[in-house]
Amino acid sequence: MSQLPKIIESSKKIRFQDCDPFNHLNNGRYVDYYINAREDQVLENYGIDLFKIIKEEGLGWVVANNQVSYIKPVFTMETVVIESQLIGHSPKHLQVEMRMFNADKSILKSIAWFSFVPFNLRKNKVELHEEKYSKIFTEVLLEIPQKTFEAREIFFRSQQKRK
Repeated sequence: MSQLPKIIESSKKIRFQDCDPFNHLNNGRYVDYYINAREDQVLENYGIDLFKIIKEEGLGWVVANNQVSYIKPVFTMETVVIESQLIGHSPKHLQVEMRMFNADKSILKSIAWFSFVPFNLRKNKVELHEEKYSKIFTEVLLEIPQKTFEAREIFFRSQQKRK
């Protein structure tokens, strides 16, 4: 059995309709790019089809909160690479870090943390993760040394200054 990757990534082209008058990706649209990338990545890398799970099991993961740091501007028609990794989990919680880079990953554009909770749509309530998902979460977990978003942002900004 092959080991599942802990950091997963995909590329996306930034579209005109998602940008502001300054030709930058609109702040509110970063969340859309991050969430869409993560959905594609977990399907491709872990075989987790979120929409199939919703349909068949009545279970979905909803965003409980998110934090986004805008480090460098992202421009219209720019290709970005979005990485994501699970940095924490508990029976009712997932913490995912996502990072957006330029096409060759030499410039970090943004970082984000998303908290997700497993939500049973049939019962209309948050529930514990099922064992089959907890096993995957345990396998792909890649913890980080920084325990707050602010500390993580400072870490990445200091890395960028060294380049």
